[in-house]
Amino acid sequence: MITHIEGILEEKNPAYVILDVNGIGYFLHISLTTFSDIPEKGKLRLFTHLSIKEDAHTLFGFSTQSERSIYRQLISVSGVGPSTARMILSSLSPDEAAHAIVSGDVNLLKKVKGIGAKTAQRVIIDLKDKVAPSGEVSDFSSTLGNTLRNEALSALIVLGIDKRKAEAVIDKTIDKSGSEISVEELIKVTLKSL
Repeated sequence: MITHIEGILEEKNPAYVILDVNGIGYFLHISLTTFSDIPEKGKLRLFTHLSIKEDAHTLFGFSTQSERSIYRQLISVSGVGPSTARMILSSLSPDEAAHAIVSGDVNLLKKVKGIGAKTAQRVIIDLKDKVAPSGEVSDFSSTLGNTLRNEALSALIVLGIDKRKAEAVIDKTIDKSGSEISVEELIKVTLKSL
C-alpha cells in the first residue's frame, strides 16, 4: 500500500495533480478541499489511498491524514464509491463531513451532488460510531454486536421505522441474545416488537 507520495508538483487541477517523484509522474485524484490546501508549485507531500478495481488502479491524494481517514470510512459504506466520497469531501471539509455524520444531519449530506436521502442515512448510520466530532476516525475494529446493530438499524430506517424506537428494541435484543442472532432475525424481532 502506498501511504504517501512526496515530489515536485508538475500540474495542479481542481480534480487532480501530477507529482514528479524522481522522474516518474504520479497522477493523483484530489478533492477541492485538498486543491485549496496545496501550493501552486514546489515540493508537495500528499497522503494517498490506492483504489484497485478490475480495470483500473486509481490513486487518490489528500492534504491531511484526517481527510484520508474520512474518505476511507466513506468508501466503506455500501453505495458510496470513490467518486462519491471525493464529491462529499469536495463539498464539505473533513470536519464538516464528520460533524454532519455525528450530528445526523441528513439535509447537509443530501446537498452533495449524487447523495440522496437513503445514501445520506446509510452514511450516518454506518459511520456515526466510527467518526469522532473532531474528524478523527475512531478505532476501526468494531464488535460484531455493533455491526449487527448498524445493519439492522439501517434496514429498519429504510423501511420507515422510527430510529429511536428501533434502537431501543435492537439494543435489548442484542443484550439478550448476544452475537448469536443474525441480522435478519434481529430485524424480524424488532418489527414484531414495535
